[in-house]
Amino acid sequence: MSRIGRAPITVPAGVEIKLDGNAITVKGPKGTLTREFNENMTVAVDNGVLTVSRPNDAKENRALHGLTRTLINNMVVGVTEGFKKELEVNGVGYRVAKEGNKLVMNLGYSHQVIMEEVPGITIDVPNPNAIVINGCDKQLVGQFAANVREKRPPEPYKGKGIKYVDEVIRRKVGKTGAKK
Repeated sequence: MSRIGRAPITVPAGVEIKLDGNAITVKGPKGTLTREFNENMTVAVDNGVLTVSRPNDAKENRALHGLTRTLINNMVVGVTEGFKKELEVNGVGYRVAKEGNKLVMNLGYSHQVIMEEVPGITIDVPNPNAIVINGCDKQLVGQFAANVREKRPPEPYKGKGIKYVDEVIRRKVGKTGAKK
């Protein structure tokens, strides 16, 4: 049986879980998240403990068991603690700023790159070379961070571009010059 799927999820105080058929709604201090899961999976809540079970050991059900449990756990963590992605901007003249609910980036192009805040996330710019993306939906935070990084991915020669704080860029040597 799936080690991840059979692990129970303890529901912290202040979090309300509502089951409606094959949809689950998790409400907490940071927001509300709703997700539909596969009808084969059975979700049960009793005494502040949420468990996910599967009907049989069919390959599809085994695959969905751990996935369903992890998605529900991410919802619980998201409405209590939230998720955050930190990005770093490297390069001469590269900088970011926040104007209202828009992220304005100067990334070496002839124009500014402007991205609007998506509902469900917040953008912080603590300094001109850092971006912090916060939200309660893990998938939304990760996707928005990937979209920001996509505007100028880091290049391997000088490391210029937008990268995650914990990302390591493999550097290349480059040209060695003409030999006589």
